[in-house]
Amino acid sequence: MSPQTRTQRETARNLFRQKGLVRMRDLRDLRDAEVGAETVARLVREGAVTRVARGLYHLTDATPDTRRSFAEASAFVPKGVVCLTSALQFHELTLQMPSAVWIAIHRTGWKPKVGYPAIRFVRFSSRALKEGVKRHLIEGIEVPIFEPAKTIVDCFRYRNKIGLDIALEGLREGLRTKRATPDQLWAFARTFRVWSVMRPYVEATVANGAWVSQYRRLGSRSTSRPRPRRGD
Repeated sequence: MSPQTRTQRETARNLFRQKGLVRMRDLRDLRDAEVGAETVARLVREGAVTRVARGLYHLTDATPDTRRSFAEASAFVPKGVVCLTSALQFHELTLQMPSAVWIAIHRTGWKPKVGYPAIRFVRFSSRALKEGVKRHLIEGIEVPIFEPAKTIVDCFRYRNKIGLDIALEGLREGLRTKRATPDQLWAFARTFRVWSVMRPYVEATVANGAWVSQYRRLGSRSTSRPRPRRGD
């Protein structure tokens, strides 16, 4: 093995360690370091690098992030947002371990065919797809995930798909851990017209006096019906 080849291999390994998951289309850093595609292919043949799926790689001996499937899904569906049970799992608001990553895409958007990882798609309006999104860096990939309160509200909106029991679990854990507040839930639920469904469950879940007081204050706001907005 020539010194140049050895240098390229070590450079590639170091970059893979820094990034975690690497997409071939994003290998500008490797090209800038004068590491060619053949070097990556050689590392795959030798077992040093694993090809997760077409165009997606990681070091074989790397310690996997338990959230890796979210990054893998996001790499193939960059315009999608991790949602529903998967977002609850990310925020530690459920004990469910979904067999597929739930991804929200635009109601008229293209649904890509992805062999791995397993993905379940659900279609959102433009507004629902944009509100309450936070980006998290997972193994070098920026992954958009709905924040806890928006996730819980979406679970009630799509309760017929995922099950009311999961939506209720998310609500209980969100309030218990204070990752979601009654105020946040009210705001998202009113915006997406699901407060009338959620209200009795929030009332039953709220336990301490401070939350009861806040809930009553929120309930008093709900006497008027919000006007529908385009894109809801």
